[in-house]
Amino acid sequence: MISRELARELGPHLSWQPHNGDLFFIPRPEIADSVFCVSDMVVELITRNGETRFHFNGTVEWALDSVEVEDVVWLPREEQLREQLGEHFLSMDAGPDGFVVSVSGPGRAHHTEPEPSAADAYGRALLYVVSQATSMAR
Repeated sequence: MISRELARELGPHLSWQPHNGDLFFIPRPEIADSVFCVSDMVVELITRNGETRFHFNGTVEWALDSVEVEDVVWLPREEQLREQLGEHFLSMDAGPDGFVVSVSGPGRAHHTEPEPSAADAYGRALLYVVSQATSMAR
């Protein structure tokens, strides 16, 4: 799973349409350590009047009925990050120091620093790609 810090950095750059199986956390001190999974049985995605919310079914640990999608941080899985990279993805290599992802960039390829998890390497590569796109748009 991608690190929470990297997920927070990526969040403003990604458009997320939640689906069953997606992971997220709620950045509130009392529950920030919990990871939730969208599921029709427990964390149900409800859209009414153009507003999307997560509804928590059967939670007894703390009083939380629902939370706005904008108030959570998506924890994209490895395959979701690779999909987001699209045609920019060149390769992923595993070495003794960790995982390195290579992506196409403006005029040249970019290689991430070694990351301990493949998900974080994909996340760092995606952050590079979206940052480059943002700076070129200016």
